[in-house]
Amino acid sequence: MEPWWGAPRRRPYRTATGALVLSATAQAVSTPRARMPYLTINGVSFYYEDTGGPGPAIVFSHGLLMSSRMFAAQMDAFKGRYRCVAYDHRGQGQSSDPGGRAHDMDTCYRDAVAVIEGLDARPCHFVGLSMGGFVGMRLAARRPDLLYSLTLLETSAEPEPAENVPRYRMMSLVAGWLGTRFVVDRVMPILFGQSFLADPARAAQRASWRAEIASRPRTIVRAVRGVIERQGVMEEITSIRLPTLVAVGDEDVATPPPKARRIHEHIAGSRLARIAAAGHSSPVEQPAEVTQVLSDFLATLPQ
Repeated sequence: MEPWWGAPRRRPYRTATGALVLSATAQAVSTPRARMPYLTINGVSFYYEDTGGPGPAIVFSHGLLMSSRMFAAQMDAFKGRYRCVAYDHRGQGQSSDPGGRAHDMDTCYRDAVAVIEGLDARPCHFVGLSMGGFVGMRLAARRPDLLYSLTLLETSAEPEPAENVPRYRMMSLVAGWLGTRFVVDRVMPILFGQSFLADPARAAQRASWRAEIASRPRTIVRAVRGVIERQGVMEEITSIRLPTLVAVGDEDVATPPPKARRIHEHIAGSRLARIAAAGHSSPVEQPAEVTQVLSDFLATLPQ
């Protein structure tokens, strides 16, 4: 039997009540412009937001422990010109968790293929941050037909550095037994830069994200394992020929600027940008700057 990610895509149709039906394996549980729909694919319910709108889709894919909410500013900025779609990875945000030991990156890549095809959002501009970038590089190398362009934020084409793995495994163990609220204070300086963490004017925003991260279920360890056990794709990305933007915050300690430069050097014709005073969550920390860098990049592409 053909694997579900390679199955022929059926055209969507509407029922008499107006509900959108996509296929036997991918079914939207609301109309396509609703703010809180789910797309069910082989037993996993993926939460997504879809603004509708003119122009091709921009699909946003978030980082580990975060959610589609991290792209709220960019969604709002671009919704007048593009169809903006953001989804939560399996087992994260508001998407369901199907179980298993780990949510590996190849599985998350196949999820992205199914989401893009299931929402009829191809070809799209794909924007992936950290874990979303791991997915985006695999998409661009393996399924370039799905994309107009690729934007990589705060990510790496390399395996997790060996020196990080024991510390991350220990935090994962604690989170799995006791919950992420017991590791959130250690996680915050990894996910955010010092400028954001030290700014008194952003205390409420920090508290909101801290509360969200602390509320993650213990099953989040499956996503953590998928990230820290991932294979590198440095050789694979040399085949990417899509317009590509690589951007990194100059305060990112999780995937620091040298990793972004190595991606840039391996993708022919790619652009490299640095975001000042931003850490690993640049769309949250410096939303206007990230939006401007992305807008400048998109403006160079054929419309």
